[in-house]
Amino acid sequence: MAAALFVRVQAEDFDLQTEIDRLTDGRRDIGAVVTFSGLCRDEGGTLGALELEHYPGMAEAEITRIATLAIERFELGGLTAIHRYGKIAPGENIVLVAAAASHRQAAFDGANFVMDFLKTSAPFWKKEHAKDGKEGDWVSAKDADDAARARWADEE
Repeated sequence: MAAALFVRVQAEDFDLQTEIDRLTDGRRDIGAVVTFSGLCRDEGGTLGALELEHYPGMAEAEITRIATLAIERFELGGLTAIHRYGKIAPGENIVLVAAAASHRQAAFDGANFVMDFLKTSAPFWKKEHAKDGKEGDWVSAKDADDAARARWADEE
């Protein structure tokens, strides 16, 4: 059966169980689903919201490229990648990656691969807004994210 691929960039929230059900509906070849759900932190009570901007069209294309690589490399039965944009409050969902495979290791590896690339390659920008109403700074890329992606360098 062909791998299912669901990629969305949206302002609206998503429901984890609904997305897992969509990914596995009618599939009897899937033995594992690994999910990563990224949430907005409150940064010690100082963050009021995180604002995410993206490059429309390009963001979806890059996520689709990354997801397709993961499906091929790890022989996934399906993959869902959802990334939100707009102002997101602490505790709310930002990103979901769900990787489905016959066996758990492929699902774990596929989900890790996609998240490592999303953090470094997808055209999103984050701006912090303080709880006291002050507009914060744009969030810089982290060396740790680049290091995590580097382990997959031969997979691009």
